[in-house]
Amino acid sequence: MILADTKFEFGDLDGDIVVIDEMMTPDSSRYWPKDAYRPDTSPPSFDKQYVRDFMDASGWDHEPPAPRMPADVIANTRAKYVEAYELLSGLAFDDWYSTDDD
Repeated sequence: MILADTKFEFGDLDGDIVVIDEMMTPDSSRYWPKDAYRPDTSPPSFDKQYVRDFMDASGWDHEPPAPRMPADVIANTRAKYVEAYELLSGLAFDDWYSTDDD
């Protein structure tokens, strides 16, 4: 994986600078698969670009209300995030998160 870029959001809490948002997640960072990277191209990514592309293709004017997100867009976005987790951590997502009541 290549970390193409990331952002950090900070705030002030009683005079101390603190991190106020998640760090190094697909929401705040852009990850590319190393084997798909080619200079001067836009490789596939594991960030929320998939959702942005859907919203832009829907014709939405970026004013409320936003269009309803179809189940396949939600499922595909989740799959990208799970894949990023597994590639970065080397762990199976289902081993970390399970809906079982065990």
